[in-house]
Amino acid sequence: MVSKTAKPASKWLLLPSMLVASLALGACQKSTAPADGDTVDRHEAAATSEADGDTPIDEMNVESTDTDDGHDDKLTTEQKMIANLSRYRWTLSDIQNAGSGPSVSMLADIKDQVSLLFNQNQGQDTLSYSVGCNAMSAVYQLQGNTLTTEESMSTQMLCQDLNEAENRLNTLMQGTSELSVTTEERPLLTQVTSDEVTLTWKGRLTSQAKYNSKGKTVFWAVNAKKAPCTTEGTQQCLQVKPITYDDQGIKTSEGKWAAFTGEIEGYQHDGKHDEVLRLQRYQLDAEDAVSTGEEYAYVLDAVIESSVVE
Repeated sequence: MVSKTAKPASKWLLLPSMLVASLALGACQKSTAPADGDTVDRHEAAATSEADGDTPIDEMNVESTDTDDGHDDKLTTEQKMIANLSRYRWTLSDIQNAGSGPSVSMLADIKDQVSLLFNQNQGQDTLSYSVGCNAMSAVYQLQGNTLTTEESMSTQMLCQDLNEAENRLNTLMQGTSELSVTTEERPLLTQVTSDEVTLTWKGRLTSQAKYNSKGKTVFWAVNAKKAPCTTEGTQQCLQVKPITYDDQGIKTSEGKWAAFTGEIEGYQHDGKHDEVLRLQRYQLDAEDAVSTGEEYAYVLDAVIESSVVE
C-alpha cells in the first residue's frame, strides 16, 4: 500500500515577481534522459577544487567573468567579490550572538542544513537562503564589504518545528551586515549582522563552478526499491525513469524504469520513498570524460514529489 506523505521539500508554492522561475515547478524545462529500457551510465563526481591560504575575497583567484568587451579587467572590487561568492554554496558552520537579541541556539542546532547562495536573477544580485524548508530570497547590494538586503520573499510551506529557526534566519538576513572571507582548507565567509550576530559559513563549490558549465534541468522518478544493475551479478542499483514537464509544470510524459549505475550527487536514497527529483545534468569536460568513461554528472536540485511506500 502506498500512502502519500510529503517531505518538507516536496511541496512548492509559486512566488511573485522575479523569483517564480527559480523557485517553482513552473520553471520546469523540457528535458531529456536515458533512453527507455537502457541502463544509465555510471559517473563519478569530479574532484572539488579548493583554494588555500588566508586571502581576502577580492584577491582570491576568480575564473574569467565575461563583460561586454569579453574581459574582466574593468570589474569593480565589489563585482569581483560577488563573482567569488557566487562560486560557492555556503553552509552554516557557527553562529554567535554578542548582543542581547533573541537566541540563535535553534540555528546552531541545525547548522548543517542552513544554506546560503549568492545568485543573479533577471540582472539583479540575489541572496537565497534556507533552513531546509521554505526557499527565501532577497535582492542585495554590496558596497565595499557591506551587504544590504531588500525585503525578502519566500515560499509558504508549513515548517512545523523549523518555523522559529526559519523566522530567525530571515530576520538576520535583513538590513545590513559586514562580510569577510578567508580561505584555509576551504573558504570561510564571516557575516556580522547589525544586531551583533556573527554567522560563519563554510563554502563548497557550486556544481556550475565545479563542472565549469551550466547544467541542464532534467527530472527523474526514483523507485523506493533498487534492482540488479545488470542481468548478471548481484549488485543493486537505483531504478529511475525520465519525466517530462511542460512550461507550466504539467507532466507530459514519462519513460520506462531503467537501472542507474552511477550516483546522484547530493541525493540520499532511503529505500522508503518513491520520489521525483529535479536534477542538473552537467557535461563533463574531455579530461574528466576520459578519466571516468562517462559523459555526464548528475546533481540533485530538489525533491519535488515524495510518497512513503509501506
